[in-house]
Amino acid sequence: MSKPIKIDFVSDVACPWCAVGLGSLQQALANSGDAVEATLHFQPFELNPDMPPGGEDVTEHLTRKYGGTPEQFERNRQAIRERGAAVGFAFNPEGRSRIYNTFNAHRLLHWAGLQGPARQLALKRALLEAYHGRSEAVEQDEVLLATVQAAGLDVTRAKEILASDEYAAEVRAAERFYQQAGISSVPAVIINDKHLISGGQPPEVFERALRQLAAEA
Repeated sequence: MSKPIKIDFVSDVACPWCAVGLGSLQQALANSGDAVEATLHFQPFELNPDMPPGGEDVTEHLTRKYGGTPEQFERNRQAIRERGAAVGFAFNPEGRSRIYNTFNAHRLLHWAGLQGPARQLALKRALLEAYHGRSEAVEQDEVLLATVQAAGLDVTRAKEILASDEYAAEVRAAERFYQQAGISSVPAVIINDKHLISGGQPPEVFERALRQLAAEA
């Protein structure tokens, strides 16, 4: 009999390793379905909360934030593309062109989560595919609304949310909660509110942890 498990996936739409980590986790959940009945919740984390409208060139941003050379960035992109392909996520071959503010994306994800985990997962996947798969500007309302439509959610309601500050306080409160809990990098996968797995781990790492926790339960 499968054991119920709660999973909080703390991440940012702007994070490529979050796309890899989600693909790995979904593969692990599919592989361990005999032992685990998981409920997946997406929690907000902003890598660049102060990013202004229009964003920033990705190479300039990475150089300023982390240091490194264009050649190193390309090697990293290649490694991410390979890891993504292994778990069913297709990154744009040209990579991302710009880094954008993702606060509105998180507001919509919060709203989607109120309608159930499946709807929230569908929107999360649509947002990751728009940004990392097609290099679209996920700060723009038209891009966000297209992901809402792709996820089968109410576009008219989403427009109302984007035109207001609805769910802003809830998103900021959740961000503070996970920061105060010690989360400083993403993806961070928290199982049953107490077991943390950091980074875009391979599926077997997630599966081993899930099966172990199910057995202990």
